[in-house]
Amino acid sequence: MRGRNRFITILVLLNVLIIYMGWNIWKWLHMALGFQHPEWFILIYALVSYAYILSRKWKNLKLLRTVGSVWMGFFQYGVLIFPAADLLVLILIAAGVTLEHAVLFSGLAALLAFLVLFGLGLFNAYSPVIRKYEIEVKHKNSGRKSIRMAVASDMHFGWLSGAGHARRLVRKVKDLEPDLILLPGDIIDDEPGPFVEKKIDQILKELQAPLGVFGVLGNHEYYGGEIPEYLNIMDRIDIKILMDEVVKIDEGLYLIGRKDRMDAKRKSFQELAEKVDRSSTVISMDHQPYELHQAEEAGVDILFSGHTHRGQMAPNHLITRKMYELDWGYKKKNQLHAFVSSGYGFWGPPLRLGSRSEILQVDVRFI
Repeated sequence: MRGRNRFITILVLLNVLIIYMGWNIWKWLHMALGFQHPEWFILIYALVSYAYILSRKWKNLKLLRTVGSVWMGFFQYGVLIFPAADLLVLILIAAGVTLEHAVLFSGLAALLAFLVLFGLGLFNAYSPVIRKYEIEVKHKNSGRKSIRMAVASDMHFGWLSGAGHARRLVRKVKDLEPDLILLPGDIIDDEPGPFVEKKIDQILKELQAPLGVFGVLGNHEYYGGEIPEYLNIMDRIDIKILMDEVVKIDEGLYLIGRKDRMDAKRKSFQELAEKVDRSSTVISMDHQPYELHQAEEAGVDILFSGHTHRGQMAPNHLITRKMYELDWGYKKKNQLHAFVSSGYGFWGPPLRLGSRSEILQVDVRFI
């Protein structure tokens, strides 16, 4: 009952905020621009506001998904911008400006703020950077002196993170000339349909490395509910998705890939590490960075995660920072070198503010 009441409270609050923002937009259109058709405005505004929810029911209407995704970003920053715009109206009126001119000026200021935020957010989302790390790992039994890994998580390939973004990933990863390529989850955005329809699978087929290309499941692969089909697709393009599996990728070098924590029956780090020669170096992928301590205790040397997006849109990073021991970047815990990527793609709006799409280049020197 308590959970139901909380859901109802959140639902009511969301709709109150949607109505509040709609009222602001209508006032500006009506008073500043002379728009005279409230019935059309209400219809269009309601359709836009609930487009993402409607797109889950009518999946063939791709425009709904796009509009709904953009709306999420508009809503988040609208909650901040519209109260500031209303306050500006009051200040201008107090300063002797007429109501019509105050509404016009504050509306233009709000529009400019949205344009700046969306422009910067689009740039950060579609212009990935290479984050370079150099670490040292105890030599153990490895026959190598070094290894270079290219890591990209949370691509969310689908409608908005599409073929162009995939080609960019392949080009940048090839330029790194990695020994090993790792994809720690949320490679697709729920369903594999758009992934195949846009031929993104064929683009990713170009990813190649001497020690192989491996991935794990993220929570969004589970949301799509088509994991068997997804696994078949990835097998066809030579990307091995590890499902609580351990593989020996080179002499003295093992890779552990965990199922996502969405699977309550997944194996623990300790169970998986039992299959590893303890004199070897152990690399692992675990999509959600909740179990750094368990990885450390199991003897994992290098751990890659994603999932957090570093909040994707500021100030959400303040929330992820509280939720995770490491929500982004690098942390060393005894022998464990833990990395959490902000991700290559995005979920929902194609915006990144306070974060940046990224690929990790991790150079390991064995000592």
